[in-house]
Amino acid sequence: MSEKTELDPKHIDKRTVARYITQGLVDEKAFEKHIKSLTDLADKATRVETVSEDDPIDDDDVEE
Repeated sequence: MSEKTELDPKHIDKRTVARYITQGLVDEKAFEKHIKSLTDLADKATRVETVSEDDPIDDDDVEE
């Protein structure tokens, strides 16, 4: 198999990439190279808190 130089964005989702590698749609080495080239944006992340309707609400959780 020849090495693919460009990866289709729909094939590199971490939830499905193993299947695409097995099917030969994604070259494993190209994928690893792509992952290593990504910028770490962890410092730009924002914490998100949610409350489920099934969770009891704590008085501390309610804003007045």
